[in-house]
Amino acid sequence: MPSETLWEIAKAEVEKRGSNGNEGDGVESGEKSVFFIGSKNGGKTTIILRCLDRDEPAKPTLALEYTYGRRAKGHNTPKDIAHFWELGGGTSLLDLISIPITSDTLRTFSIVLVLDLSKPNDLWPTMENLLQATRSHVDKVIMKLGRTNSKSASEMRQKIWSNMQKEHPDRELIDPFPVPLVIIGSKYDIFQDFDSEKRKVICKTLRFVAHYYGASLMFTSKSEALLLKIRGVINQLAFGVDKSRSICVDQNKPLFITAGMDSLCQIGPPPVPDNDIGKFHAHTPMELWKKVYEQLFPPKSMRTLKDARDPARDPQYAESDVDEMRVQKDQELEQYKRNASKSWKQIDLDF
Repeated sequence: MPSETLWEIAKAEVEKRGSNGNEGDGVESGEKSVFFIGSKNGGKTTIILRCLDRDEPAKPTLALEYTYGRRAKGHNTPKDIAHFWELGGGTSLLDLISIPITSDTLRTFSIVLVLDLSKPNDLWPTMENLLQATRSHVDKVIMKLGRTNSKSASEMRQKIWSNMQKEHPDRELIDPFPVPLVIIGSKYDIFQDFDSEKRKVICKTLRFVAHYYGASLMFTSKSEALLLKIRGVINQLAFGVDKSRSICVDQNKPLFITAGMDSLCQIGPPPVPDNDIGKFHAHTPMELWKKVYEQLFPPKSMRTLKDARDPARDPQYAESDVDEMRVQKDQELEQYKRNASKSWKQIDLDF
């Protein structure tokens, strides 16, 4: 009798896990996915390496990278597996967001948005573009899931409210993100030297955004103490360890606010004089906060935000045979463009 193929073994293992769990939802199998998105060179790779106890220098992430970690629940028990995805290039590679987020992974999926606090002018457009693109794709996946498994889709929509207490005064005023979301402000060591008023605007704005989306918010830097706190949060997403309920809302200290622990009353109104707030024409609270924030920190051209190196031309991915063929195809494309241009010029347009 021929030995089983690797595919057959894997298929049998998945079926076995599914029979022991709830329709193979991934919870019992101990597999979760965490997707890191955010500012270019914002420190996403450093956070992942720290969470995985890997003592190696962080390299620039050029496109979409994957790694994983394992954690034992106890002696003689299967290890939990966490899948870590990281999107490089800031906002330049939004199309790649759809790759790790599928109907199979969504029920155990979390998003970590890392924002570079040292570049406040890039902060809002980076956050807005990435969250809008991610939410749009997640909504599509949930709708698709609903057509084949309406119960699971319904449970997912209910689950997004799990961090908000039923008696919370803001329950009717917020719009939770469809999957667990953590917002991390990186490079706090630079941010802490900003002018007090600038820090106040950034802190209040991020607190509002995080609370509105039902997300956790925390600041970090290269400080070992802060990295350990972040590691605890990521481990909760990846391995389901105990969730921290600590809170720090002091703008003179690194913020640390677990989802559902803040309130609009504590955050207060957008930081503008009362007689000036009427000058901002906005249709939603989020739009109002955006206009107030961008008055102090006008966004740079999106062209600079989307400026990313071409992974195909990066020396660390050099492959002589492939590169030679790429050069040949580039030359053929240029020749085609020249020929096409000549053809159009030779056409006699008779009007």
